[in-house]
Amino acid sequence: MNQQLFQAVDQYICKLFAQNDEALDAVVASIEKNNIPQISVSASQGKFLQVLVKLCRAKSILELGTLAGYSTIWMARGLPEDGKLISLEYEQLHADVARENIKRAGLDKLVEIRVGKGLDLLPQLQQEQKVFDMIFIDADKPPYAEYFQWALKLSHPGTLIIADNVIREGKILDETSEDEAVKGVQRFSKLLAETKEVTACIIQNVGEKEHDGMAIAVVN
Repeated sequence: MNQQLFQAVDQYICKLFAQNDEALDAVVASIEKNNIPQISVSASQGKFLQVLVKLCRAKSILELGTLAGYSTIWMARGLPEDGKLISLEYEQLHADVARENIKRAGLDKLVEIRVGKGLDLLPQLQQEQKVFDMIFIDADKPPYAEYFQWALKLSHPGTLIIADNVIREGKILDETSEDEAVKGVQRFSKLLAETKEVTACIIQNVGEKEHDGMAIAVVN
């Protein structure tokens, strides 16, 4: 009953604030058509990310984990006309589908997708002296701590860093878990709490994505 209630509330929120349009519906359809995992953020989470883009007045965004471009579109829509979003994606198929979706949404001039392993691409961004106003981490969970460390290197004071899926339906409480995703977010959360260079918290969320959470940090 509680899950049904959470989903109903999520639908209520989406109806008011985060309705999918043609471009976003096309992303959802492309995920099913190409057998891509159904692990995109929800519509309400996408709108939340867009609000954060506006809140920190981001002109440059780094996304780790493009998938089919659903969250990418939500965030890019919050950018000014001279803004830029760079998204890193490991799977070539996902990147190809995302590029089509982003072009359909009319955002291809704002968004650049780079394909490869995140921990290989991030040093390249540093070599290019890239610095971002907002960084969204939503990729493979085992190296979340390393992704966060790189996020700090690519930040400036005031940069907003968000990491998704850090509650894992409460599995993070299991210190004996052998799940690599759980162990990855446990390492990340401990590192985040110990990092004095940021002011951070973790918020729980329930709804269409069930019980999970996001970590939010501001670089001091």
